[in-house]
Amino acid sequence: MRPLPRAKALMGREADAVRVPLSTPTPQTQRLGILMLLGSVMLFTMMDALGKHLTQSYHPAQVIWMRMAINLAIVLAVLAPRLRTVARSRSPWLQVGRGLTQVASIGLFFTALQHIGLAEATAIMDINPVLITLGAAVFLGERIGIRRLAGVAVALAGALVIIRPGAGVLHPAAILPFIAAFTYAAGAIMTRLVRGDSTATSILWSTTIATLGVSVVAPFVWQPIAASDLWAFVGMGLLGTVAQALLIRAFSLAEAAAVAPFGYTGLIWAGLWGALFWGTWPDVWTLVGAAMIVGAGLYVWAREARAMRNAGG
Repeated sequence: MRPLPRAKALMGREADAVRVPLSTPTPQTQRLGILMLLGSVMLFTMMDALGKHLTQSYHPAQVIWMRMAINLAIVLAVLAPRLRTVARSRSPWLQVGRGLTQVASIGLFFTALQHIGLAEATAIMDINPVLITLGAAVFLGERIGIRRLAGVAVALAGALVIIRPGAGVLHPAAILPFIAAFTYAAGAIMTRLVRGDSTATSILWSTTIATLGVSVVAPFVWQPIAASDLWAFVGMGLLGTVAQALLIRAFSLAEAAAVAPFGYTGLIWAGLWGALFWGTWPDVWTLVGAAMIVGAGLYVWAREARAMRNAGG
C-alpha cells in the first residue's frame, strides 16, 4: 500500500512526520480503544445490513449520499455552537485524504453488496487489520518483522480463497471489498496521524469531504425515495455517525496494531444479520478463507502484544 503521492507532496511537514513513531499509549487507553472499536464494528455491520437492503432498490451512490448527508446534518447540528473552532484542522490534507478513503471504501463495499452476501463481503473486507499493521510499520514507524509480514501474506491468501479468482464461483464483484480493505486501511493510518485534531474535527472533515465526493455522482442516478424506506436511510445515517465517532476515538487512543484485530468481530455480526434477514449462510470456502484471515490477524496481534509486554519490562 502506497501513500497518495500528490497529497504527500502537498502536506509539507506533515509528510515528513509520517515515519516518526508516535507515543506509546497506556494499558488503560489501549483497553478503552479496543472497547470503542468493538462497539464501532457492531454498529457498522448494522449499517451495512441496512445498506444491503437499500441497494436492492436504489443505486449505491444514492444510498451512500443519503448516509453521508444525514451524517453531515447531524454533525453540523451538534457542532453548530463551536463550528468555526472545530473546523480548524492542523492536518487539512490528511483530513481530505481520510474523507476520500472513507467514501471509496463505503462505495466499493455497498456496490459489492448488490451481488454478494454480507458475510462474504465482510470476510474479504476483514483483511484490513493486517493491512493496517503493515501500513503502521511503513507510515507510522511501528515495528514489523518477517513473522508479521507472513501474517499479512496469509490474510491476503485467505481473501483470495474467498474470492476464488478464475474459478467462476463467486461474483466478480467480490474484488470490490478487497480493494475497499486497502482504502479503509489507508484511512485508519491517516486517522492515527491526525491525533492533533479532536474527534469532532475529524468527523466534520471526513463527513464533509465524503458527502461532497459522492455528490458528483448521486444526481445522475437519483430516484424518488419510498416513504417505507425513509427509516432505513435515517437509521443508516445515525448508525454511521456513532460508529464513525467510536472508530476515530479508538485509533486515537490505542496503537493501530493493538485494536485492529478486534475488527474481526464484524464477521460474527455480518453472519448473524445475513442469516436473520436474508437466510444466507457463508459457504465452506468463505469459512476457510475467513479462518485464514482471522488466524493471520490474531497471530499478528499476539506478536504485537508480546512485543509490548517485552518493551514494558
